[in-house]
Amino acid sequence: MRGLGITGGAGIAYGAMSTLGLAPAAADTGGRTFRPPRRSDLLGAAQGDHSVVILGGGPAGLCAAYELRKAGYTVTLLEARSRPGGRVWSVRGGTEETDLNGETQTCTFSDGHYYNLGATRIPQGHITLDYCRELGVEIQAFGNQNANTVVNYRGDQPLADTSITYRAAKADTYGYISELLKKATDRGALDDVLTQDDKDALSEFLVDFGDLSSDGRYVGSSRRGYESEPGAGLNFGGDTTPYSMHDVIRGGIGRNVSFEFGYDQAMLMFTPVGGMDRIYHAFADELGGDVIEYGAEVRSMKNVPDGVTVEYVRGGEQRSVTADYCICTIPPNLVPRLAHNLPGEVIAALGAARPSSSGKLGIEYSRRWWEEDERIFGGASHTNRDISQIMFPYDHFGGDRGVVVAYYSSGGSQRAFESLTHKQRLAKALAEGSEIHGEKYTRDIASSFSGSWRRTKYSESAWASWKGAAGHGGEAIPEYELLLDPVDRIYFAGDHLSNAIAWQHGAFTSARDVVTALHERVAASA
Repeated sequence: MRGLGITGGAGIAYGAMSTLGLAPAAADTGGRTFRPPRRSDLLGAAQGDHSVVILGGGPAGLCAAYELRKAGYTVTLLEARSRPGGRVWSVRGGTEETDLNGETQTCTFSDGHYYNLGATRIPQGHITLDYCRELGVEIQAFGNQNANTVVNYRGDQPLADTSITYRAAKADTYGYISELLKKATDRGALDDVLTQDDKDALSEFLVDFGDLSSDGRYVGSSRRGYESEPGAGLNFGGDTTPYSMHDVIRGGIGRNVSFEFGYDQAMLMFTPVGGMDRIYHAFADELGGDVIEYGAEVRSMKNVPDGVTVEYVRGGEQRSVTADYCICTIPPNLVPRLAHNLPGEVIAALGAARPSSSGKLGIEYSRRWWEEDERIFGGASHTNRDISQIMFPYDHFGGDRGVVVAYYSSGGSQRAFESLTHKQRLAKALAEGSEIHGEKYTRDIASSFSGSWRRTKYSESAWASWKGAAGHGGEAIPEYELLLDPVDRIYFAGDHLSNAIAWQHGAFTSARDVVTALHERVAASA
């Protein structure tokens, strides 16, 4: 199986070009797993110009265009929207969008305020940060978790409908787990797997991990916070009382603790200053106006002798372009709607990438109540209500206003919002949010804006979920593997063809794999 969404492959291509006499025998990659093709790899060695038409101006399309231009290819990028970034977009004052429900919203956020309706965070290991550095996009820390945000879960279990700080939920959960495991160790329940030295070391760890008392019990901890902050002199602060072991276990208040353990969710996380779309405007600026055609709605994509012809509509005018190769980054759920001559098994493979639901609603408040009243500076509150989570702004700290993401929901929770008008979405978000943060959640509202990826034209999906696959890493279904190979001169790229589905990193790694494969093919045919 060819590289499943990994960043490697350039070394193989470079070696092939060296064998053919099209590149030097040695390459200095500087320790990177990907070295973009250079103009000198082909120019002067391969005869003629080499052209590529790219469908879609999202992360994969812009990345492919950017890397191909470095190697001297003639690139035409067709984007149906009037902006770069595809599903990655930031909403700020003046943003206007008409969804597939027929409703038009115009954002009226104050200057400098925004939220990312698309991607919002970048893990440290993602090559997205490499492109930020290369393109000069300034980044800042993103508060993925915050000890002062809360969890609040509906149900008939203990502690239902109770807002509990994340720090308290974490302290009580870790504390009681540690107490139980220490008791089991002390009573010999683990003697068949642990030596005495092992048990002593484990007990020492558990006392620290759970902040247990000298007799091995969890009786509360300053880790869960104070009723009042400690001050000067004899003001030792007011301790808080832990919930009972039974309530903590049955209530499931620690169900979100593992979120921050995820490889791609662990702090620190980052985000561009001013909005995630800064990355894609930077790509567009580098490519220049002669490469990208905005407002170009693709209608047809067909292999023809010695190339690919794409027909599209721009400004009401029918147009076409023929290039040596095509890289299609249009969402897989939309490709079958084009006029095409793709084989039936390819169309079936595209259909195995099932569209998913996700969306957000941003509320601009004229008072930063989350900071003033609850000492929350970034991070998110979590719930099992349809709003799923409330994300607090990571910028303008200490200011007079800010934009809160009142819900970021997916799957069935988001489908509860999709068919609603924006006014109805807002009312539902406020009703559920006030059950978590109180009536102040419904006051001091200046403006709002919502979006659903399934109801957004040219997307109609948040990300792909592969039919029959348990996840998107470590194993591939046949349909996935089929789309990794070109159909004659048409290549497919996007985060759905990576091990980082729903991440910009996935789109970039897929684009780089395709650029490498296409470049190797051109070199081999020279």
